[in-house]
Amino acid sequence: MAETKYGKYIVTDLNKVPDALGTRVYCLHGGVFEGAPYVDCAWFWPQSHEVVVVDKGHAHDFGEVVTFFGSNPEDPTDLGGEIEFWLENEPHTITKSCVIFVPKGIKHCPLILKKVNRPIFHFATATDKNYRGPQEMEQ
Repeated sequence: MAETKYGKYIVTDLNKVPDALGTRVYCLHGGVFEGAPYVDCAWFWPQSHEVVVVDKGHAHDFGEVVTFFGSNPEDPTDLGGEIEFWLENEPHTITKSCVIFVPKGIKHCPLILKKVNRPIFHFATATDKNYRGPQEMEQ
């Protein structure tokens, strides 16, 4: 969508190819648009087994927001699964839709999908324009 001066900033060409755990819909960062913040959007599809999304803990010199939202239209607080998310050395079991603030310097992850009964939408964002997400850190 680039027929206007600012149309290039509206991205509709999203990833539609599922991988082993879901579909990473889009990852925005400074490499996509200069000065853009980090924004990662993904769907986690139902799984018959536990899946480790991020296996190693890490920390940043900036804050990050990590979210998980269930897809039950009758109860949006119902996650439709169980996620294990670590903050420092504390594992947290998440069964409700949530927003997690990770302050700068706080170690976070692993991120483990313990159960996914219904699709779960995952969204993460940070203000650091050079950050590209934990998947890219390993490459």
